[in-house]
Amino acid sequence: MYAIIATGGKQYKVSEGDIIKVEKLDANVGESFTFDQVLIVNDGEMKIGNPTVQGATVEASVLSEGRGKKVIVYRYKRKTGYHKKNGHRQSYTEVKIDKINA
Repeated sequence: MYAIIATGGKQYKVSEGDIIKVEKLDANVGESFTFDQVLIVNDGEMKIGNPTVQGATVEASVLSEGRGKKVIVYRYKRKTGYHKKNGHRQSYTEVKIDKINA
């Protein structure tokens, strides 16, 4: 059984027991979080939402929070002496999928 959920502008294929890193959620470590934007549920037969599956939720528990690896953004224009270096670290929340309710 698996489901496809949408969170943080991205889509994730999840099944029970998976550990995934998603965009930062408004939940503390140790709490449970419910994803209600379930696009597809497959439990032997595929249920496709329009845009979401009615009544389907995915329950997860928050394991940790952190920041990803640094991404360097370098802007450069030739012949003018212009260059600018900037870095960015994206925040994430690591969750474990506990149950898929379809």
